[in-house]
Amino acid sequence: MKATGIVRRIDDLGRVVVPKEIRRTLGIREGTPLEIFTGKDGEVILKKYSPLGEIYTFAQNYAESLSQASGVLTCITDMEKVIAASGAGKKDVADQEISEEFVGLLEERRMVQKGVREKGMVPLLKYKNLDYLESLVCPVLTGGDVIGAVVFLWQEEEKGASKEICQKLAQCAATFLGSQMEA
Repeated sequence: MKATGIVRRIDDLGRVVVPKEIRRTLGIREGTPLEIFTGKDGEVILKKYSPLGEIYTFAQNYAESLSQASGVLTCITDMEKVIAASGAGKKDVADQEISEEFVGLLEERRMVQKGVREKGMVPLLKYKNLDYLESLVCPVLTGGDVIGAVVFLWQEEEKGASKEICQKLAQCAATFLGSQMEA
């Protein structure tokens, strides 16, 4: 753990304010869910909560199945990073943070398919530029909230299943993952 030198007091309702500098550094915004843990030496630990992250193994198996069926690089994200990836190029995307522009795209709550030459193509990753020709993004919704996405990335023209089949696969996967989070 890193010491910040920042000290805050608990108010009469049991609340403590997480300093703005820390919220900005960790990407914690209003409404961001936090998990609370206790440590062995009386520590209270706050960690950003990812409902999709809890089903990591399942998400990885699902990404592998989708990639085999589609023939293209397939990713499953939460609202912070890529939690599962499969297909050619998976090492470039696995466990990488997603871009703020990508989060904005997810918050539109609709499936988007764009080619690299089309206006409005959004980068998937925050710190890395990927070389792909087209992307298909389908948000995962649960209880009306966006919790992540199913993403297909084409690195070559006309490789893999048709775009229509990939759209159906993405919709099916996003609906299924969202329903698993509600259960």
